[in-house]
Amino acid sequence: MTESEKTTLLAVKHEIESDSEANDPNYQHVTDRRTLRTRYLAVKNLIFDERDDLSSIDSAKFKSIVNDLESLHQFVLKPREQIADAEALLDITNTLLTSVKATNGDGITISDFVDSLVRDFAKQSSRPDGRTLIDWKKIGIEFSDASRSSRGCRTMIGPMDTQMKQRKARRKRARLAENEQPAEVDDTDIKKKTNTDINMATMFDILRKHRIVRLEQLVLNRNSFAQTVENIFALSFLVKDGRADIKLDEKGIHLVSPKNAPTATAIASKEVVYNHFVFRFDFKDWKLMKDYIEVGHELMPHRD
Repeated sequence: MTESEKTTLLAVKHEIESDSEANDPNYQHVTDRRTLRTRYLAVKNLIFDERDDLSSIDSAKFKSIVNDLESLHQFVLKPREQIADAEALLDITNTLLTSVKATNGDGITISDFVDSLVRDFAKQSSRPDGRTLIDWKKIGIEFSDASRSSRGCRTMIGPMDTQMKQRKARRKRARLAENEQPAEVDDTDIKKKTNTDINMATMFDILRKHRIVRLEQLVLNRNSFAQTVENIFALSFLVKDGRADIKLDEKGIHLVSPKNAPTATAIASKEVVYNHFVFRFDFKDWKLMKDYIEVGHELMPHRD
């Protein structure tokens, strides 16, 4: 059985699944992911079968395969699908590279390189033996664009009278007397709450009071960019612990609401799954947020 026949059997098996399984969203999601990887396998087999025609000038196979990869790439979500996408691109790249090497032979030889130097960088010579001279200055000027180093003189920046630094003599440690004891460490400060813990507690109390708030109103501190970043940091820990939930409404506005943290059993059984995203925020975003939120609508208090 060839690879194409195996792909056809997998497609037929997908079509004849029972209605009860097809109506299950989890099963449908897994089936879609499996079908996507199967289609990537079919494209890889096509690259292998059509490798001789991909580099032909009058062949449309290359453009057709690239279009297929672009369409499949739009549905890539999972790491296994990303690997399949990268492997397909690697296969088509290696196929084209092998074709170019076979066409080009051994590439540029030493004699070709020397002939190019003489043709492009030779300069007139008044020597009686008639030897051809190479204009190395011109070669350096041409190469400076690739090396990105500017032409000009080089100077030393820094002190001219540098001196050797002498190492400091190590102090000899005094021996402890027999009646001396190490000092006891006071661990009361360790048990104190950090600033982040205090900010998290304050933010969670605000969420329990208002039930649902806009993200900008919750984290914005109009008088301090640094405290706004600290508020975002505290919110990220609440979301990580499962004590806060961020959702988008129909207008695309981020809404934050409190919730009970999931149990360890729910996390172990994957009944609760964490989803992460990157929150971009800089000084310009803070200024835009200040203009976006009306004065007095901030929820987190200012900290001295």
